[in-house]
Amino acid sequence: MKAKTLPGALALAALPLAIASTQAQAQSTEMAITTLLPEDMANNEVYPALVHFKNLVETRTDGEVEVVIFGGGQLGTEVETASEVQGGRTLQSTIITTGAMSSFYDDYQLMTAPFLFDNWRQAWAFFDGEWFADFMSGTIEEADMRYLGTFDDGGGFVAFTNNERLIETMEDLEGLNIRTEENPGHVAIMKALGASATPLPWGELITALETGLADGQFNAPVLNVTYNFDEVTDYTTLTGHVYNSAAWLVSEAWFQELSEEQQQIIVTSAREAIKLGHGLAGALATASWIESCERFEECYIMPPEERQRMAEIARPAWRDWIVEDFGIEVERVDAFLDEVARVEEAVAEEDVSRYGQ
Repeated sequence: MKAKTLPGALALAALPLAIASTQAQAQSTEMAITTLLPEDMANNEVYPALVHFKNLVETRTDGEVEVVIFGGGQLGTEVETASEVQGGRTLQSTIITTGAMSSFYDDYQLMTAPFLFDNWRQAWAFFDGEWFADFMSGTIEEADMRYLGTFDDGGGFVAFTNNERLIETMEDLEGLNIRTEENPGHVAIMKALGASATPLPWGELITALETGLADGQFNAPVLNVTYNFDEVTDYTTLTGHVYNSAAWLVSEAWFQELSEEQQQIIVTSAREAIKLGHGLAGALATASWIESCERFEECYIMPPEERQRMAEIARPAWRDWIVEDFGIEVERVDAFLDEVARVEEAVAEEDVSRYGQ
């Protein structure tokens, strides 16, 4: 029998390696996403949105990208998991709220500004607009993470709960001791409005209200009913003086390892999931507010004119703090606030021009 030629022999020898390489390429790429919120389709907006994202990505990539969701904070704190996402090896994506986000991207502290939005339409137009996308592109250079979108944390707008009295005007805040997150921006806002502030971690909040260390607190209505704040406080007022948000980030190093088609699928699927999250957040917040009015002794929605009075006091105090103490350039702050105002006007004009004439 004629001996094989050298090239043929080399080709046969290389075949197993080629097969192994093809099999490796066919294996799915994992995208592990972590969130503090529970793996529940009914009590938060993030998990259902991530499930929708998973379905979209896995279908559109024909299984080449496998999305795995870790809810309930099972992989660590927001700061811990975001640090892992920066490397992109064990975790590829995370959703983190304002305080943790500011640890990786200082400018996100601007989101602590009081009375940013009057309604969800303004908030969603702002977060989903070109200006904010450009603003958040800085996370790539500063944090090695790419921004995918913003969730409305618990519905965004917050409500006070307290033990002393129903808050109907700014004057009703005077003398109240309000627990805040360990965020000096929130402390500055409370002091400007006549209250004192006690910054405490989440785990100490209930005890602080039970023992009188704090008279009240503020959180989204979803959290106020989920964590039974009606059992330790009597009154609740929906002021919306702070808009809680959560940024969705993905490892830039991992993202750049994907094909261009996979990158596009990740981005477009995330944007659809964010839109779904907006609607879920609004629905949950609305239902939770109705439940709050059934469970607390008294409830009240702050009217626009009183919110404006409070904003005129709180906004300058916050602006002084973020420029002088936190150190963000005044031009950056003003550009941020100007864009918020522009979006507010544009949304109102668009509504009237399209549907009011």
